[in-house]
Amino acid sequence: MGHRRTVAALATACCLTGAVLSAAAAPAAAAPKDVTLTVLGTSDVHGHALDWDYYKDKPYSDAAGNSVGLAQVSTVVDQVRRENPNTLLVDDGDVIQGTPLDSYYATVEPITKTGATHPMAAAMNQMGYVAGAVGNHEFNYGVDYLGAYRKQLNFPLLAANVTDHRTGAPAFEPYVIRTVKPAHGGKPVHVGFLGLTTPGSAIWDKPRVADRLDFTGVLESAKHWVPRVRAAGADVVVVLAHSGIETSSSYGDALPWPENDMRQVAEQVPGIDAILSGHTHLNNPEVDVTNKQTGRTVVISQPGLWGERVSRFDLKLKLVRGHYQVADASSSLLNPASAAPDPKVVAATRTQHTTTVSYVNSVIGQSTADMPAGPCRWSDCAALDFINQVQTETVRRALTGDDANLPVLSAAAPFNRDGGITAGDVTVRDIAGIYEFDNTLLGIRLTGAQVKAYLEKSAEYFKQVSGTGPYPADDVTNAPTTDSPNGTPDYLYDVLSGVTYDIDIAKAPGSRIENLSYDGKPITDDQQFVLAINNYRQSGGGNFPGVTTAPVVYDQQVAIRESLIDWVQQAGTIDPAQFSADDWKLVANGQPVQITG
Repeated sequence: MGHRRTVAALATACCLTGAVLSAAAAPAAAAPKDVTLTVLGTSDVHGHALDWDYYKDKPYSDAAGNSVGLAQVSTVVDQVRRENPNTLLVDDGDVIQGTPLDSYYATVEPITKTGATHPMAAAMNQMGYVAGAVGNHEFNYGVDYLGAYRKQLNFPLLAANVTDHRTGAPAFEPYVIRTVKPAHGGKPVHVGFLGLTTPGSAIWDKPRVADRLDFTGVLESAKHWVPRVRAAGADVVVVLAHSGIETSSSYGDALPWPENDMRQVAEQVPGIDAILSGHTHLNNPEVDVTNKQTGRTVVISQPGLWGERVSRFDLKLKLVRGHYQVADASSSLLNPASAAPDPKVVAATRTQHTTTVSYVNSVIGQSTADMPAGPCRWSDCAALDFINQVQTETVRRALTGDDANLPVLSAAAPFNRDGGITAGDVTVRDIAGIYEFDNTLLGIRLTGAQVKAYLEKSAEYFKQVSGTGPYPADDVTNAPTTDSPNGTPDYLYDVLSGVTYDIDIAKAPGSRIENLSYDGKPITDDQQFVLAINNYRQSGGGNFPGVTTAPVVYDQQVAIRESLIDWVQQAGTIDPAQFSADDWKLVANGQPVQITG
């Protein structure tokens, strides 16, 4: 349901700018000078140009009947434009990381070397976006790569809370004002879009942004910039914020600013009409928040991820003493699943899509057995053992001095429960399916006490149970579901190799790790280890204890997925019998827990 601003509420809003509208002056019906402005927004598209699953090598499908990709989004956008010519299309960030289409043109044939147009830039330019926010994953391939992509866009990337480390000047345009000429004629509408991005990139991509970019909080930046957008002549202010609605952080107190903070922005910063939220991948059709200073309602919407939904804001504007005022605002989510792909977007990305499909289906080796990723969430599995094996070998080979004498452990998460490797040919697609993020590998030094604390944090992924089951997996894990979207994602659950341990989920979080041993002996608190870990986790992602301050003993910027591909190509064969081991298990009061899957 969209909220409805009454005439009295409109009069209050007008008074803030020195104009008063009486109830008697309000027309009973829409006057010709009234305008309905529609803003359409995507977020967290993550490299989905077309409705295609590169990991399964077929069109995308899920149990909910969703589609993905900008091609079908484009058709929906065109439908809305025909309905209301006063329509603007914007994006909320996380575009150039997430699928093999993205990674291919960042690592195999990088646009910084070839000069080719990024496929996502080609798609978005075709669709006529007018502004976009910078997402945290935009920094994954480095500032220079982002700069090359940015130059290819026909619209600005906005981020008011990112500054150049050397000069202190804005590193991106903070805002842009777009002029809409009403279809029926009359006074043009000036729409201001302010961009904000979650400050977590300062730690998640620290090696790439340190000494080049500085980040500040979204709330602080909104307070600074919204008045300036208004002063620059904006009739309407829409915030494009790559930050979730409810205040939270995955990195704890590692930064002084929350990762997600849009409710506070809406409550505390006057002058905002609507917020396109993102980053948390949730479907929020409409969240109405009352600004504490003005009493006006700010409407927030978030369109999930991958182009599965599009946020639609409808803003009804009245011309009051020469200035437009938002008299009514509502938002909803559009579902492109039934729309046909836009042939123009398909054509703009076809060649690069075909190249990517060919690459991910190239055979790089063989596997002697199936290694599905689904069971990795509740049982020790060969797929994660393989990842940990490669990470351990890579770090161990590079250690020098006293560190070379320390035991090397490794941490890996079940990123993609639908991924896996089957017996027979192994393709790039198979590896990308079990390791879908563009992380790099580090080695850090931890004590035995810190290793245990790390595992206790990871074990928060599980619900507390009273017996040994059998249980369906969703009754044991805290992973997000449709009914409970705010759980612990699979990628925040790590398993460790090199040690053995039990996770007793009959006990409360914080006291679940038992029988923690190395080489058959209980680990002591002061024992020293090297942990092979990805850059996202080491930089604070998931707020695991001890890792951000632990000494770094290895960091050669090796891409983990690429090292997995190289390992298979060199070995020729993956044989789980050579590395698979039962390092850990779920128990309840010491007895094995049964999971039905």
